Amino acid sequence: MLESATTEHERTEEVLEIYKLLVEMADRVSQRRQSANSFYLTVNTAIIGATAYVARDTDGANTWAISLAGVAICILWIRAVLSYKSLNSAKFKVITELEGRLPVAAFKDEWEFLQGANGKRHTPFHKTEVLVPFVFISVHSAQFASTLPWQAIWEAGKLALC
Repeated sequence: MLESATTEHERTEEVLEIYKLLVEMADRVSQRRQSANSFYLTVNTAIIGATAYVARDTDGANTWAISLAGVAICILWIRAVLSYKSLNSAKFKVITELEGRLPVAAFKDEWEFLQGANGKRHTPFHKTEVLVPFVFISVHSAQFASTLPWQAIWEAGKLALC
């Protein structure tokens, strides 16, 4: 009897150590995610500044190129946010499943509390986080559009209709 209790205690200790490791790994992914967001935010801010600087001295082609690069960076940013989201979702699924073998299920309980009775108590971070690149896409697009030769486009459109 004592031998099986010790073995069960040892298994619980092993599960607890794996649990601690998984929680630490999930935290590291979140830290990398924040670093990536800071990187993309910095790059986009620099691109907007560069576009504004270049736009005052050139005919627009450089502005178009830089703005399009900004949009491409934003698309990569969105993909990174979604990738980190799926990675963390998988980690938290494993963590909550592992909690079934422990006396306390802190992550599962926390998530149930955040969901509330109607499931609307908490908005996941990625839903807000993914909006930031779209704001930058709008700014890059506006900078791109501001350098288009609108008068020439209007005139060409009128000629095409005649």
